[in-house]
Amino acid sequence: MKVRDVMTEDVIWVDKSASLEHILYLMEKNDITKIPVLDDEKLIGVVTDGEIVEKLGSIRKRDVNPAHLHATSVMVREFDTVTPDTPVKEILKTVGLPGLTMLPVVDQGKLVGVVTKADLLPLVKDERPVKEIMTKNVLSVAPDDRVIHARRLIIENNIARLPVVEEGEVLGIIAEMDIARALANLKRSIPYRHQKHHLEEMLVRDSMKTPAIVGDPEMSIKDAAKKMADENVGCLPIVKDDRIEGIVTRTDVIKTIG
Repeated sequence: MKVRDVMTEDVIWVDKSASLEHILYLMEKNDITKIPVLDDEKLIGVVTDGEIVEKLGSIRKRDVNPAHLHATSVMVREFDTVTPDTPVKEILKTVGLPGLTMLPVVDQGKLVGVVTKADLLPLVKDERPVKEIMTKNVLSVAPDDRVIHARRLIIENNIARLPVVEEGEVLGIIAEMDIARALANLKRSIPYRHQKHHLEEMLVRDSMKTPAIVGDPEMSIKDAAKKMADENVGCLPIVKDDRIEGIVTRTDVIKTIG
């Protein structure tokens, strides 16, 4: 199987001069977290939710309004690419390793598609119960935790999202994209001199997505992958008797392929 068999061909991309406001609009409208950046049809970078959070999240940076930032300010400049003829098995070797989780597909110098973990989910066929691969020691935050605490956990543990849990019950999910939107709204609406205070007081409950899409410990890994694909989510908190027992991510299920 080749990359051309699994890649997304209808790529949403932006020009290098696109504003961060427009990029955030496209991400929200299309429910995506990464967008290729082109300069005269040449791929020069990829904007990610993590880079947006990094750019907007530091109170040490000068007063930066999202409307004044452009794609080149928030893009990853070093990344791998693949061709339509790259074997999918070569991509599977890199799943879970550090680096960009979206692979641009380039043919004769032109961007012709992208491959994401979501594109690989239909290849998961494992019928074992998901409890066999789930992470049991789940990192989580509470709804009244501060967003800066959630961001710190995400960065320190190199993860993309956290379940929001209260007394064992999963109330929602907070991801890098949710934090990026919250920070952009803060930068846009609060005067610079007040931003530090507001940043420190932002609560998870005001930025998280609800309700959380969850799974059952006995569901198959294949069904967990299908549910993540159908719901376009990056993880499933695994719940039994209304209490969280573990979590499974796209990476976890894709690692079972082959």
